Amino acid sequence: MVGHEVARRRTFAIISHPDAGKTTLTEKLLLFAGAIHIAGSVKARKASRHATSDWMEIEKQRGISVASSVMQMEYGGCVINLLDTPGHQDFSEDTYRVLTAVDAALMVIDAANGVEAQTLRLLNVCRARNTPILTFVNKMDREVRDPLDLIDEIERALNMAAVPFTWPMGMGRGFNGVFDLRRDSMRVFRPGSDRLDDEDEVIEGLNNPEIAERFSKNAANMQQEVELIRGASPEFSHAAFLAGQQTPIFFGSAINNFGVREVLEALIHLAPPPGPRSALQRQVQPSEPKFSGVVFKIQANMNPAHRDRIAFVRICSGRFERGMNLRVGRNDKDIRTNGVVSFLSQRRDLLDIAYAGDIIGIPNHGTLQLGDTLTEGEQLQFTGLPFFAPEIFQTVEIADPMRSKQLKLGLAQLGEEGAIQVFRPHWGGTLLLGAVGALQFEVVAHRLKHEYGVEARLAPAKYQLARWITADDPRELKRFIDTNAHRIAYDVVDAPTFLASYGAELSVAEESWKNIRFHRMREHAGLVFEAHLDG
Repeated sequence: MVGHEVARRRTFAIISHPDAGKTTLTEKLLLFAGAIHIAGSVKARKASRHATSDWMEIEKQRGISVASSVMQMEYGGCVINLLDTPGHQDFSEDTYRVLTAVDAALMVIDAANGVEAQTLRLLNVCRARNTPILTFVNKMDREVRDPLDLIDEIERALNMAAVPFTWPMGMGRGFNGVFDLRRDSMRVFRPGSDRLDDEDEVIEGLNNPEIAERFSKNAANMQQEVELIRGASPEFSHAAFLAGQQTPIFFGSAINNFGVREVLEALIHLAPPPGPRSALQRQVQPSEPKFSGVVFKIQANMNPAHRDRIAFVRICSGRFERGMNLRVGRNDKDIRTNGVVSFLSQRRDLLDIAYAGDIIGIPNHGTLQLGDTLTEGEQLQFTGLPFFAPEIFQTVEIADPMRSKQLKLGLAQLGEEGAIQVFRPHWGGTLLLGAVGALQFEVVAHRLKHEYGVEARLAPAKYQLARWITADDPRELKRFIDTNAHRIAYDVVDAPTFLASYGAELSVAEESWKNIRFHRMREHAGLVFEAHLDG
């Protein structure tokens, strides 16, 4: 039973550079699967509707995704867990953690801009994990780059073979549709955001005279390019795709619901079901009967009226049943699961049963932390959930001292999310906030004000880099901390951190303290450090 249900699961993330149309495509996939009946507007910031996957107030105001969303739907006999990720580079750390919870990725590329910087960063994470990647080239209804140039750039950027499954005819106002190379048929483009592409007209055969007759301006060029692609592109290999060596390419226009169904079909037929997961103790198979899972995301105030916190858990093995006892590996504490939920973005439903590959939400009041492993009793610790050393620091002070309790609560909860890194100086004093990108500070200030009722003043700090510190000998670590107390702070899980105002300070410390290890990345609770990822 568990094995059958696991085989039905497809868990994937949508990744892209900002404004490539990722959130729009997310909505259209939900629309085609029947999970929603009307899509929101991702462009109009003051519109009464907003993207289903963008629920945070600041996302609605700015029209960008700054938090990951989880959506579950059924299509074609499969259960699809879709994770929409932040596109903005300042929130890449959240996206990195989401990518540890999925089995495949759908990359969205703006056809006018090609492979952009943030996309490259996310692709590097996918490549490091050998995550299979499908590619959707979006916005073909606009004036865009030559498709052959795009294919060449995708291959160079991904360092893998690009295998077109569809090919466009024209672009912009002259966009006539796409040719399906595997089915040898053309799907005719007709604009309209409220239509579904199963209503599209289909013309069979590349050399069908009707194509030349109706689309004389673009037909000959498209036919030549399809012949070229068929001759020059490698045969699609499912094994090579699963190994991260090939990416299927699809062209379309998400805003017009065009080309979306082909992507959805490819996801259920090509993307892999859940695979084994590595723990410190052993490799865990998804079809094992007993439950195990890992917390890869925590989100506060998904329902501001209840000030709730939800721990997002990727089920790694077995079957979940509501009410079952689960144990937190970090502290051996048991947690209740009567209120566990499934997601359709901000909408939550009580969950009775789930299987490996599914994403479940556990209401959390500080019990669970990012990276926690949950089991039915076995001692396991899943690895690979990253925390990156901040690159920007700011101090935080409160405008109204009477709201200091709310400030501490807000920062504690936002720190647990990983939305910002909160550091408590060894000698006390003003809290420090650390971030990978500057926009994180803006979001934190906004959320403190609107979710916790706190006006906070943020100002640049004197520090420019941080490294988590460990040592084999606890006495040596204590001696280092005591000697450098003015540069030591503790993060949300009390992992000691060395702060420096410039690189030379770090170099001197590394040279002077040979038995202290300085880490650019830490994993869960400061317990596991990936030495090979440290620079």
